[in-house]
Amino acid sequence: MLLADLAHVSGAVAATSARSRKIALLAGLFRAAAPEDAPVVIPYLAGRLPQGRIGVGWSVLREPVPAAGRATLTVADVDAALTGLAQVSGPGAQAERRRRVRELLAAATGEEQRFLAGLLTGEVRQGALDALAAEGLAAAAGVPAADLRRAVMLAGSLQDVARALLADGPPALAEFRLTVGRPVGPMLAHTAASVAEAIDKLGACAVEEKLDGIRIQVHRDGADVRIHTRTLDEVAGRLPEVTALARDLPAARFILDGEVIALDDAGRPVPFQRVAGRFGSRVDVSAARAALPLSPVFFDVLHVDGRELLELPVAQRHPELARLVPEHLRVRRCVVEDPADAGARAAAEEFWHRTLRRGHEGVVVKALDAPYSAGRRGAAWLKVKPVHTLDLVVLAAEWGHGRRTGKLSNLHLGARGPDGGFVMLGKTFKGLTDATLGWQTARLQQLAVVDDGHVVTVRPELVVEIAYDGLQASTRYPAGVTLRFARVVRYREDKTAAEADSVETVLAARGEAAGRPGGDEAGRMGGDEAGRMGGGE
Repeated sequence: MLLADLAHVSGAVAATSARSRKIALLAGLFRAAAPEDAPVVIPYLAGRLPQGRIGVGWSVLREPVPAAGRATLTVADVDAALTGLAQVSGPGAQAERRRRVRELLAAATGEEQRFLAGLLTGEVRQGALDALAAEGLAAAAGVPAADLRRAVMLAGSLQDVARALLADGPPALAEFRLTVGRPVGPMLAHTAASVAEAIDKLGACAVEEKLDGIRIQVHRDGADVRIHTRTLDEVAGRLPEVTALARDLPAARFILDGEVIALDDAGRPVPFQRVAGRFGSRVDVSAARAALPLSPVFFDVLHVDGRELLELPVAQRHPELARLVPEHLRVRRCVVEDPADAGARAAAEEFWHRTLRRGHEGVVVKALDAPYSAGRRGAAWLKVKPVHTLDLVVLAAEWGHGRRTGKLSNLHLGARGPDGGFVMLGKTFKGLTDATLGWQTARLQQLAVVDDGHVVTVRPELVVEIAYDGLQASTRYPAGVTLRFARVVRYREDKTAAEADSVETVLAARGEAAGRPGGDEAGRMGGDEAGRMGGGE
């Protein structure tokens, strides 16, 4: 497949708001794709590189390269070139990356160059693209979308299903079954504003603690234990404590869904960054384990000794989990059998507040009658987290690419510093509608001081309300912290920069979160209590 065809469809999908039109465009693309194209076409459409980060930034792309007169690049050509780029290292690596990127761009047409630049910089973003791609693939192959989604759920990979379907036709779907040892896409959650709202939407439900840990899926087949992340990477070698625990459970074959977290000496959850650092240790795992032991928490079971449980409702899966996993390793939960029962609702609200006092990030509310919709963000699970907001000042913005070409997109955000200046806390392009993008581009250009072709530095006058999930330590920014999952709520033209939040306020909020009193219950939490704290989506 020519890259030009992919780039054209990507742009057309971004340009239309009609779901049916998006699916039709994607179906046409898949009809023209070869089976071997699928593992590259699907991530490219969503703005992902199969190679991950390859060390190419704006400094490499800043200088224009004359475009090719006609389209000759194939998707396979580009994938091979980027694989080569990802392998460049050592002395002279930056110059070699620049040479290879320019060589690739020289072989691309203007439209292809814009697509490649957006892909390399993360600016090719298509919301819910994987779900739309599945619909388009089903239409192209003439199979029911529900059958294709189930195959993807069991395969854990849309790319694998697409390759098989394009090669062998509809019968290929029957080959994908729930198999111990082969990861499936985890069920994910939508968001609700409050516990009360979630109960109103779901009816009879379980309210479970939501941890800021790392999602794991544990497969045991006899002595063989495999552990997979949310992105389906195999990581058993990094988690010897979880592997040993899985071998001690009273079943020979199973699939469990859960998270790993860590606790400090006071029994409170340690910051996610420390958990991620331990989780990422690959060289001296024993030393890393001794420095920060991780505790597994399980909140669902998908298979036990030959019985597939995906279609069972939560109310029936949980007893199966309880028979397999001891209480101290299961999620802490509160069940609301009757959503009209005022006492049950009050207990759920109290459970939410106690969860926050214990230092966790919120709850996940799960409908008791819901099956496990693997690989999907279903409406049967709703996560509820407190919303934090700050009023910050826009210090600069970056020119966008892809569908945001010609618009100022990524915002540089700052809080008031003690010296009267502004201290940068991070960046975000999330939460921006097309209308907001257009408005902020015009407004920021009025405030522009310097434009280097990539970043536009502006007078610090415009205040924007930012929602964020928390703060994390960062050596990249002068305050030593940055915002997690920041997104734009609205611009505050009613406020001046002098009324924006200060760095002192930001750091105080972080301190309050870290030291939030947990009452007697937090003080009682120790060793085995780790297993009672559940979460995940």
